[in-house]
Amino acid sequence: MISGIGNEAAVFLYAVLSGAMVLLGYRILRCVRTIIPHSTSAAGVEDLLFWIAASVWIFRRMYQAMQGRIRWYFIAGMLLGAAVSGLILRLFGKIYIKIEKKLEKNRKNR
Repeated sequence: MISGIGNEAAVFLYAVLSGAMVLLGYRILRCVRTIIPHSTSAAGVEDLLFWIAASVWIFRRMYQAMQGRIRWYFIAGMLLGAAVSGLILRLFGKIYIKIEKKLEKNRKNR
């Protein structure tokens, strides 16, 4: 019984990491859009292609992790992973902005 619960916990952790990976991939796509300006239609096509690819990737991860069975805790784990990684990225962004402001202030004082 315990080994079954351990296996389920490992699959849940796998799902959390998968959700974080999808969010990280989308953030990278958004950064590329910031660096290289796109038209609205090009951004829409990129989003469509990204989400199709992400859906296929997620399906493969679910299929491999659970031998073809769909479990709601896997989906919940992916959502949790995306949410937590989003919070962490937002926190790092705020810390980066504070450090950048302090460095800019120090440059002006010299």
